[in-house]
Amino acid sequence: MTLPDGLVLRTAEPRDLDQIGALLADRGEPEDAVDHRLVVDDPDAGWEACAVVVDGDRVVSTATLLDETLVLSGVEVPAGQVELVATDRDYEGRGLVRALMGWAHERSAARGQLVNVMLGIPYFYRLFGYTYAIPIAPARPVVGTPPANTAPANTAPAGSDTVREATVDDIPAMARLQDAEQSRADLRMPHSTALWRWLVARDGSTQWLVERDGDPVGTGRSTPPDEGVRLCEVAAVDAAAAHALLAHTGATSVNERPGTVAGDALEPFLGPAPDDANSYYVRIADPVALLEHLRPVFGRRLAESSFADAEGEAVVSFYRSHVRMPFKCGEVGPITTGGTMQAPGAAGGAGVAPDMPASLLFGPHGLRGLTARCPDVYPGPNAELMHTLFPPVRSDLITFYMP
Repeated sequence: MTLPDGLVLRTAEPRDLDQIGALLADRGEPEDAVDHRLVVDDPDAGWEACAVVVDGDRVVSTATLLDETLVLSGVEVPAGQVELVATDRDYEGRGLVRALMGWAHERSAARGQLVNVMLGIPYFYRLFGYTYAIPIAPARPVVGTPPANTAPANTAPAGSDTVREATVDDIPAMARLQDAEQSRADLRMPHSTALWRWLVARDGSTQWLVERDGDPVGTGRSTPPDEGVRLCEVAAVDAAAAHALLAHTGATSVNERPGTVAGDALEPFLGPAPDDANSYYVRIADPVALLEHLRPVFGRRLAESSFADAEGEAVVSFYRSHVRMPFKCGEVGPITTGGTMQAPGAAGGAGVAPDMPASLLFGPHGLRGLTARCPDVYPGPNAELMHTLFPPVRSDLITFYMP
């Protein structure tokens, strides 16, 4: 793709590796260059996952799209995450990131992804259709020390826990531990198989495994000591395993994980959360396609409610367009679309601002909470039905970079 001033946006190639690495290290962290190499060298991602803007032979901007999967109430939702974004200082303000985000979104759609989730600097990515929707678990200071039941590897008596750096061979065990903790959430995003490989190999964080009598009982991830050790993604079969991980890493802060075994175990040793809130960016390019994909979720919610035997139609207006969701006996039929509907209440429907679907579907407030916070969101006359279809969602996302 040709851009103004003779710049060209294209898929990255092996000859770009050193320049991309230097650009990422200059605009971010040295570890970013390592992360990029891990992605493009991996057969599950490869060079097709990365794009660059070049001025002749000079790489002046880059971005990478990672494949992810969200799981909402058991339904997998293909997703993409844009990472490793950087632009040469001399080329800022020329729309290069906008062009790269366009490339990423086109690639994401071509790969069948219905949602984009990402971490990013405040406000900036709202320019590209993202909204803040899914809360990020805050990092809380460690204010106490749990009882230790750990011992060095190879010297541990029976029943004690050992903690060591994880290897590629430990990935299946770590994935099982994370799956068990994440299964308690309504919305989760596990690590892909490829991402696990990158996490074990990267320099920017350390992956840990807790063992007891040779069996894996806990896992987690921490930042390097020179950054002040922060522990996150703690998953454990019991409190002792979580305590062993906290004691071994000497973490000074921990990303909370409420509602999990590890989260409950570490809660007594954490201070208050900071006042500032943070959230993942979410972009939904086609809300209708996503709603259609989530029909099994809506059907299950109805089947488990007072509407289990009911028949009718749920109308949701995004003001400039609207959808109709027919339902009968706990099943939701194909969703139909229509045009502008400025007064959905007259049709028995709910009104949702067009920038709010991500918060409606994935956020912690549900339609009821959004109604209390947003004047342009309301349930309409069939409030009980709407609140059943769009309840609060408890999320547990784990991502390439620690938020």
